[in-house]
Amino acid sequence: MDVTHIANLARIELTDDEISRFDAQLSQVLEYAEKLKELDVSGIEPTAHAYPIFDVVREDIAHDENFSAAEALSNAPAQAQNQFKVPKVMD
Repeated sequence: MDVTHIANLARIELTDDEISRFDAQLSQVLEYAEKLKELDVSGIEPTAHAYPIFDVVREDIAHDENFSAAEALSNAPAQAQNQFKVPKVMD
């Protein structure tokens, strides 16, 4: 792999010292990846996490059809004109 080409694709400027250091590190990473290809993983089920993760999902049921704006805004940190007031995100 050519570190200068990868840096160019990523729009990163590297010094000559960084190029030589990253070239050695990238070579080591790729050598290790080649070693991992030798492992027999045919009996291992693919996973995204080491431990099973489950979402706790509840049914989306409306509990009170007569929910007023005043009730909705009762815990709002800021409100204006009967609406939630939120901080400006973009100029």
